[in-house]
This record gives sequence, C-alpha cells and structure tokens, in this order.
Amino acid sequence: MVTLDTRTLTVPVGIVRMLEVVLTCISFSLVASVGHIGSSYWAWCMFTWVFCCFVTLFILIMEFTTLHARVPISWDDFTTAFAMLSTLMVLAASIIYPTFFTCASCGKQIAATVTSCLAFILYATEVGLTRAKPGEISGFLSTVPGLLKVLEAFVACIIFISLDHGLYSRFPGLQWCVAVYSLCFIFALIIILFTICRLLSLFPFPFDKVLTGYNVLAVLMYMTCVVIWPLYSFQNNHSRPSGCGRSCYWDNLVVVAFMTCFNLVVYIVDTVYSFKLVFFVTPA
Repeated sequence: MVTLDTRTLTVPVGIVRMLEVVLTCISFSLVASVGHIGSSYWAWCMFTWVFCCFVTLFILIMEFTTLHARVPISWDDFTTAFAMLSTLMVLAASIIYPTFFTCASCGKQIAATVTSCLAFILYATEVGLTRAKPGEISGFLSTVPGLLKVLEAFVACIIFISLDHGLYSRFPGLQWCVAVYSLCFIFALIIILFTICRLLSLFPFPFDKVLTGYNVLAVLMYMTCVVIWPLYSFQNNHSRPSGCGRSCYWDNLVVVAFMTCFNLVVYIVDTVYSFKLVFFVTPA
C-alpha cells in the first residue's frame, strides 16, 4: 500500500526540487519552441534540461509516495549524486547555450538562459542541503571523494561532446587521449553505479585501496594527455583561424585541452584525499 508523505514537499529540499522541475521545464520548452539546431552543444543543453527535469520529478514522486524505501539501492547516494551531477550539467548548459546560441535580440533564448541559471543555483543549494556533514554517517557519494567522482565523470562528458572524430582518428597520440578519457570515465561510472546499487562488497580487495590505486593510475594517464593532446591537436594550428565562426573546431580543441587539465587537477585532489583517508587516518 502506498503512503503519501506530504512533508517531503514542504521541507526545504522538497521545495527546492519543485522549483528545479519548473525552471528546467521552462528552459527546455523555450529552447524547443525556437527550433532544432544540429549541434552537439545544443543537444547537450536540451538533454541536460530534460534529464534534470524528469529525474527530479521522479525523485519527488518516489519520496512523496514513500516508494523510495522499497527500491533496492542507496537512495541517499542516488539523490546526492544526482544533485551534484545536475548542478554541473545545468551550469555547463547555462554557459554553453548563451555562448553559442543567444543574441541580443533573442528573447526566448535569453529567457531560457536566465531560468537555467536560476536552476543551477537551486541544484547547488540542494547539494549543500544533502551533502554529508562532518561526523555524519552517510554513503560514499555524499562525501568529498564521492562528489569528486561525479565531477570527474561530468568533465569527461564535456570532453566527449567536444571531440572531433575527424581529427583524433588521424593521430595515434590523440587516440590514446580518447582511450584515457573513456577508461577513466567508465571506471568512475562503475564506482558510482556500484555505490548506488550497494555492490561495493563485490570488490575482491578493500574498496579504499582499490580507489587509491585507480586514482594514482588516472593521474599518470591524464598527465600524458595534458602533454599529448595540445602537442598533436595544435600542431601547425597555434591560433584560431580568422574565418572561423561561432561553432569553430579550434574552440573545441581548446575546450578539450582545458578540461583535460581541469580533470587532472580533480584527480590529483582525489588522490591526495584518498591517501589521507587510507594511510593517515587512524581508526577511532
């Protein structure tokens, strides 16, 4: 029997989630009314708003009907990871969409950008409300290392939508970089899914040590990409072509290079944090 819990809609997190649904729905409705654009960046923005809107609505319904208690996953980990991911996705959409698809006289596009920015603020607020506080017992994804894993996976997604197959398929060095992005993304995704589905006990070795070893390996591989990607992609192509428009391939190369450096920093922070937890924190 389904029990309705109206309190889930009146607490701060519930109110924030209802506003998120409204604002993301307005954003994708406004952009859809303008018309389709054949761009991976446009597709990313639309996917972001639709995905965040309906998953947030799903969370609201599950908690309102108390059905989330019957789901065989770590619900707190799922909602925290989703809030973090949505914050990053909506932030990216709020930057990408006005950069490529908005002009001074584009009323609907400007309105969609404003509602998207407001949605980002709300999702960031939700992360602050649901993130584990010091001393609390919580799931892995509610902790700093867990949130860093979500960030690493998100940055990899931005890299993927910026890749140009025609470029990296010609150079083995760039193919290595794409392989690194893919492998690290897959492993981060596996950790997130295993955590949400409560399958971490299936790891044949201690999870914290596996995570530390993976982080060290990811740092080493990303360090090679930080060097190799600019070396090959900007070879004989050091500056932006003069006749390049708004959706210029050279801009995508810069985005990939910057995001590679950014993800390296995130992996380094993650590794330092993992070392601290594994080797320097004494059991109580």
